[in-house]
Amino acid sequence: MPLPIEFAERGDKHAIENERGFAPKFGEDGLIPVVTQDHASGEVLMVAYMNRDALHQTITIKEAVYYSRSRDQLWHKGATSGHVQKVTEMRTDCDQDVILLKVDQVGPGCCHVGYASCFYRKASLGEEFSATSDNSIAQLEFSEEKTYNPDEVYQ
Repeated sequence: MPLPIEFAERGDKHAIENERGFAPKFGEDGLIPVVTQDHASGEVLMVAYMNRDALHQTITIKEAVYYSRSRDQLWHKGATSGHVQKVTEMRTDCDQDVILLKVDQVGPGCCHVGYASCFYRKASLGEEFSATSDNSIAQLEFSEEKTYNPDEVYQ
């Protein structure tokens, strides 16, 4: 049985930025943002949130477990689709208010809409923006093809 995980107390700025204690800063809602990237390519796959329990579970099972704000519950990524994220590395930023997960993405994609990444659209910038906007409404361009059919995966 694994040891229970205790996080360090959030001390002063120097301690948070320079010492070894893992002291994640959860927001007033009890959540911390998580950026997830493919460990081999470095591509950002998604951004999600974790609460303490999700962070504990992720550390323990070495698979991504998030907190779904829309469903108000823990969400073990891939539990339904089989497209789990095996965590190869976990980092935190200088003030420990963001988590970075590097993962092996199992399956054809992480996005529930059927794409390899949740960032499958891009916004035009500068002069390109005016060329693609319609009545000043910002438009997005699809930059990826779907990698699987979500209707088949999430019956």
